[in-house]
Amino acid sequence: MITLLYDAKTGKPIAYMEANNLGMIRTGAASGYATDLLAASDASVVGMIGSGWQARGQVEAMRAVRPIQEIRVWSRNAENARRFAEEFDCRAVESAEAAVRDAPIVVTATSSKDPVLESNWIQPGTLINAMGSNVANRREIPEDLMRAAGRVVVDDLEQARIEAGDIILANSWANVVELKNVERGHDPGHVTIFESLGIAVEDVAAAAYVYEQAVAKKIGRPFP
Repeated sequence: MITLLYDAKTGKPIAYMEANNLGMIRTGAASGYATDLLAASDASVVGMIGSGWQARGQVEAMRAVRPIQEIRVWSRNAENARRFAEEFDCRAVESAEAAVRDAPIVVTATSSKDPVLESNWIQPGTLINAMGSNVANRREIPEDLMRAAGRVVVDDLEQARIEAGDIILANSWANVVELKNVERGHDPGHVTIFESLGIAVEDVAAAAYVYEQAVAKKIGRPFP
């Protein structure tokens, strides 16, 4: 896939970018921003379920905003988890529970249609960054945990009502807030969930930054 960046004045394309990489960067950046706002300031352990493409951006984002000392990763494909752990200096573990139990930051980056963790594995004060539930009939987080969360933060409420399977299937909207309205602060008494769906303005911001850096460093191929 290709992303085009247009000049605001002329409407003409000024850059073509590989969209898969851009999407991974954007998704990671959104989780990093939410984590910087909502996770405990001294959080040093991440429990990660999933070792695919999006998990790469999550690792970099978590390390950018918190003093991470350990990332425990589990995947249904043990070999994928092992390779991921080796590449990104993480620790592959034998179960989803071993990955997330007692971790102050949890990341779910899967394509699962059913919950990938259980609520009793998650302690109060945990921040969960969930990004795989971006289809109405797909979820990663169990219904009871969605309802019990102190806050469920979304990129955009209107889009969440269409795509956020975790929230739609739990039919729980009373605790849902938009990321733009969230103030910095960790809630030690409740679980906080960031449901990352991705919105166009995030793509535009990421693409513009990459373009500006490429121009400044004279990277890329100019075209007429």
